[in-house]
Amino acid sequence: MVNTDDFIKRVEIILDYYSLNASSFADKIGVQRSSMSHLLSGRNKPSLDFILKIIDIFPDVDLYWILNGKGVFPKKTEIDENLKSNTIVSNLDAPTPIDLFSEIPVPLGSNIVLPKSKQIDASTLNEKGEEIEKIVFFYKNGSFKTYSPN
Repeated sequence: MVNTDDFIKRVEIILDYYSLNASSFADKIGVQRSSMSHLLSGRNKPSLDFILKIIDIFPDVDLYWILNGKGVFPKKTEIDENLKSNTIVSNLDAPTPIDLFSEIPVPLGSNIVLPKSKQIDASTLNEKGEEIEKIVFFYKNGSFKTYSPN
């Protein structure tokens, strides 16, 4: 069963992604504006027809993602060759990126302490002599990786 509150949040993500308001979204997928309003307010649950119209009009929307939040949005239809060579693919929903500072794959969201040979003199990066506490990489899928020079 689809959790209506979570479904509404995912629809709002789609609206933001395509820079649409609820009325223009309803017009685009061919449903009445009142249906869209009732859905976003939580009064009505999404019908199968409503979901299929979204999938049909917006090919970047993955069926499993819109229904239960599993998968990614926007859906990856073509894998860039550079991405293939820089990513280790696992059985998880999102690929595990290769650690840029070593050859060891790093789980998403983990803290990493760089070996002394890979560290840079942080004071040379800041004119005020302030040291870097940590570096955080944010990925489009919502995950992140933290590097600490200590």
